[in-house]
Amino acid sequence: MNNNQSLKNLPDNKGYFGEYGGQLVPPELKPALDEVARAYAEAKNDPVFMKEYTDLLKNYVGRPSPIYFAKNISDKLGGAQIYLKREDLNHTGAHKINHTLGEALLAKRMGKKKLLAETGAGQHGVALATAAALVGLECEIHMGAIDITKQYPNVLRMKMLGAKVVSVETGGRCLKDAVDSAFGEYMKNYQDVFFGIGSVVGPHPYPMMVRDFQSIVGKEAREQILEQAGRLPDYLVACVGGGSNAMGLFHAFLDDAVQMIGVEPAGKSFKPGDHAATLTLGKPGAIHGMFTYLLQDESGQPLPVHSIASGLDYPGVGPQHSYFKDTKRVEYVTANDQEALDAFVTLSKVEGIIPALESSHALAHAFKMAPTLSKQDIILVNLSGRGDKDIDYVAERLGEKM
Repeated sequence: MNNNQSLKNLPDNKGYFGEYGGQLVPPELKPALDEVARAYAEAKNDPVFMKEYTDLLKNYVGRPSPIYFAKNISDKLGGAQIYLKREDLNHTGAHKINHTLGEALLAKRMGKKKLLAETGAGQHGVALATAAALVGLECEIHMGAIDITKQYPNVLRMKMLGAKVVSVETGGRCLKDAVDSAFGEYMKNYQDVFFGIGSVVGPHPYPMMVRDFQSIVGKEAREQILEQAGRLPDYLVACVGGGSNAMGLFHAFLDDAVQMIGVEPAGKSFKPGDHAATLTLGKPGAIHGMFTYLLQDESGQPLPVHSIASGLDYPGVGPQHSYFKDTKRVEYVTANDQEALDAFVTLSKVEGIIPALESSHALAHAFKMAPTLSKQDIILVNLSGRGDKDIDYVAERLGEKM
């Protein structure tokens, strides 16, 4: 119990979770990040700021998101009872709105003129563009050219919300390259710009700040499962790319005897460039201002990555997840493209819920686990987003099988 309580107190004042995290940035950028850290420390202790934020979560986002007992799929699979935390029902269709509202309010409080960010599947971009429109700030989103093609409905949404969408044509033209591009733009004008990082990644204070805003997911889920099932779940399951939806769910349960499982994308194979299983196959290294597990070559450069889910297409991971891997507080496993696609189809047809391809990785593992467990066991899956953005791509992949 004491160890779990100490986990909740991380990071330290330099932004480290054990050896992971920190603020590995050029000296000229450190004052800007320290400014964000100070502003966030003040804001989270300001009742006026927190009331505005929590009121928006309730009346704008639609929180609390419900927990749903997936009886059909539980009966079909046999074994454990599967519950879904329905983040797909949030305004904008995913968990991302939880932290983008916090970032937008903080940016406005700091007097910034523009929100800047990267996006993979587009859900973070849509959520940040939504928050920017709400608080009256400019918004610029950098997105890999491959992801723009795969997730074009979200590109249109961002533009309709008033955001400028920058197509990134460098490198692998996916999420990692979008982060590189956005960081480069931030370096040019950090005095007037707030970088709204889209996950629990990057330099301090972002891994902590995004986790804190996302922790509403786990706080609600813990109360809801106790009310509905009469006890805590045996297993928590969530997909992990950068890791924000997983951290949001896990954080409230750190003091509890609950097994936590993060599911990474195994992609097409375990060959370099065919997957994004960072914690499974990576090793510690530096990327985007943090020290964390990283898929890297012999010289420490990030390897190309792949996932059917654009939001998981990242060679790094949040530093707190790296710490949880080393301390074994969380077990990290994988699901491949086909398993995620199968889970996408199964949940759609059996429960009438079309999940995001990112969330489908967590579902795939839960569906694999359930038959091996007893009917007394409970699996709680974070359904981090809805699959509207993925239906054209999935239909193309499935072809005649639809």
